[in-house]
Amino acid sequence: MIKDKVVVITGASSGIGAATAKLLAAKGAKVVLGARREAKLAQLTKAIQAAGGQAVYRVTDVTKPADNAALVKMAQDTFGRFDVMFLNAGLMPSSPLSALKVDEWNQMVDVNLKGVLNGIAAALPTFKAQQAGHLITTSSVAGLKAYPNGAVYGATKWAVRDLMEVLRMESAQEGSHIRTATIYPAAIKTELLATITDPGAAEAMQQTYDTYEISAERIADVVAFAIDMPEDTNVSEFTVGPTTQPW
Repeated sequence: MIKDKVVVITGASSGIGAATAKLLAAKGAKVVLGARREAKLAQLTKAIQAAGGQAVYRVTDVTKPADNAALVKMAQDTFGRFDVMFLNAGLMPSSPLSALKVDEWNQMVDVNLKGVLNGIAAALPTFKAQQAGHLITTSSVAGLKAYPNGAVYGATKWAVRDLMEVLRMESAQEGSHIRTATIYPAAIKTELLATITDPGAAEAMQQTYDTYEISAERIADVVAFAIDMPEDTNVSEFTVGPTTQPW
């Protein structure tokens, strides 16, 4: 059941995060939005509130553990509880390894992997204490199979896949009733392509997305489905993409 659940969303200022915030708020959830761009967060929060939903935001850099903890604290202080954390922040500056874009490699590790770890660390104490909670992450089809130009991006997304599966297993072993879900999107209309600085990789990816992409709202629907499942049921993985994309 989604109504009245308090949902923290990172990477909430655009794309999948923003679409999910709007959908969940429309279904009665109370959303707590985190991202780096305050103007976009404020605009989104205002739009949700104008539509009758409940939303607050905090400027958040997921690479900083304290920011993740503060976002969770805001949820608890504002709404008195904390039920779901959607770890959605991510970067995709794809390039061939031979281009040696080491700074971009480090950015992807910091945001795509360490950012997820920081979010888990912020959420788990509360979830374990209340013996309930739901952690959802955005991985990628690049977390299921290898793609040229996507070595480091894919490595971070494969890591998230393993991390979330172990979290699910440990939660079951410990009897903490924490649910997990990992989503593997294919070509979804977001701002990810804007982070690609390598010309060849950018052109190839743009062609793929121009041909196949579907809206971020399709992923929001999947997040809502996962949350709406009964508490005794965990759907741990969703691979989602355009019907016409041959992966």
